[in-house]
Amino acid sequence: MSEHTRGFAFDIDEIPFSRRGSWLDLSRVVGLHTRATHVHLVSHQTGMHPVLELEPSGPGRSADPDDARVVATPAVLAWESAAGTVRAAFDGTSAIRFSGDGLGMRFSAGSGLTPFTGGFLFSDPGDGGIVLTRYETGRRYRFTVLSGTARIVGDGEVGERERAVVFDPGGRWEVVVEEFETAREPYRADRSFDEVVRASAAEFTAYAAALTPWRGEGDSDGDAAVKAAYVLWSATVRPAGFLGREAILMSKHWMDKVWSWDHCFNALALAEADPVAALDQFLVPFDHQDPAGALPDSVAHSELLYNFVKPPIHGWAFARLEARLSRPLHADELSEVYARLAAWTRFWLDHRRVPGHALPYYQHGNDSGWDNSTTFDEARVIESPDLAAFLILQLDELVALAERLGADAAADVGEWVGARAEIEAALWRELWTGDRFVARSAWTGNASGSSSLLNTLPIILGERLPAEIADALAATIAEHLTLWGLATEPVTSPLYEADGYWRGPIWAPSTVLIEDGLRRAGHVALADRVSRAFRRACEASGFAENFDATTGAGLRDRAYTWTASAYLTLLPAAHARDAASATVPGER
Repeated sequence: MSEHTRGFAFDIDEIPFSRRGSWLDLSRVVGLHTRATHVHLVSHQTGMHPVLELEPSGPGRSADPDDARVVATPAVLAWESAAGTVRAAFDGTSAIRFSGDGLGMRFSAGSGLTPFTGGFLFSDPGDGGIVLTRYETGRRYRFTVLSGTARIVGDGEVGERERAVVFDPGGRWEVVVEEFETAREPYRADRSFDEVVRASAAEFTAYAAALTPWRGEGDSDGDAAVKAAYVLWSATVRPAGFLGREAILMSKHWMDKVWSWDHCFNALALAEADPVAALDQFLVPFDHQDPAGALPDSVAHSELLYNFVKPPIHGWAFARLEARLSRPLHADELSEVYARLAAWTRFWLDHRRVPGHALPYYQHGNDSGWDNSTTFDEARVIESPDLAAFLILQLDELVALAERLGADAAADVGEWVGARAEIEAALWRELWTGDRFVARSAWTGNASGSSSLLNTLPIILGERLPAEIADALAATIAEHLTLWGLATEPVTSPLYEADGYWRGPIWAPSTVLIEDGLRRAGHVALADRVSRAFRRACEASGFAENFDATTGAGLRDRAYTWTASAYLTLLPAAHARDAASATVPGER
């Protein structure tokens, strides 16, 4: 391994063991907030489903799981005990090799009343493989024994009997487990287990190096940066089902989807290292844009949800994405992005404005991405300041793109300029009280007062803000800042909840949006503090879905990609600022 990944190991209870492109992982997390005693093989193609329980065994007895220590690195997962070891490594995206020496392993599929519940295990007379069909995933799993001897429990049985493939302890054995659909060529072991490990290690090393080229030997944040790169690498899946592009899931725990704003932050993290992958991340939900221009709420392998949308941060995100890309976009790429953003913007202008109103509305907190923010306590259907600010920036970007594209889009410029002016004027007139922004009920017009950080998001307008408004927003944002980052509800608020989702905890997207807005509004010192505090939480607690605002502890899903991406977006910018200040005499 290179210096980028040497010695890097991670906690299997925090991050699943997987690899780029695979829909499989090895993890103890087997469902929503559910952790099993033993590591399981988990599939994500039809949702998160545990397929096999992997139970190590020592001579003469089943090994106590505490005796078989699980050690995970990007290329190999190992069970280690006094009796011996079992190692696992991905060979491609749909096959996992297991190699045992002294320690045995029981691959248990559980039991089922019929082949249509649970698993059905049988020996295939065609190729001699051992095949498990799994109802929940709709897939087959083939065991090909490469060395040693396997015992099959429940071969061909129907009923409640346990089904398992067992390798007894004491000797050496090796097996490959493959996930497939209907038929697959027999597995050919054309390289050794160690060669498989080295190839996987080299692939991750190259990925991490590309994502973190600014890293230097001895950097104090180096381990966290490599961990962030692994979170992204291991949560990436190959095109399949509704996902027609390589995509980064939010997690290979239970949050195994792409939501239609989360993807923007992952795209930003990849922009310099892999422009093709970055643009794919940005466009993933746009592949399912409906005739009205709306994006789906979320996309998964086997599920598309349209019951909500997500906020239109895409104009802001694309402007920053293009600025970070390591190559210029081609004309056809710009045309595609323009058409997608135009349709998405018209959805809000045509279908989410009360007749006679300038401001668009959210139908629920879920539309905003801040599902249960206190901003929605008094009314669910609201005209919200963050939504107006996002659309102003999106209209800005549409104007810029239309002017670059020339004749094909020139006719739209007047529409975008007019809509932008109308929404911007209404934002100041209707939602600014003189010292803060409020939301208003789309039905009654009554102000929905709230101390949520959500109401400060117009800071994203940056240099467009009048100085007095930027100053007031910055002062309010500072009241939300803790040692670990921006609390979504002030810790002094009677509505604050330590693990209240958007009612207190620190989140990655709000951090990135506000840090960028503060910096562009001229509040650089506060932006630096916001970045530093959030990075401190990541370095202390990993890349959780969100963080406790007073302790910095990671909450909910512990391997969340937009958190890793936010870290990888903020950290190199901080390195660049440090390098720049070091060249100025008298500055540190």
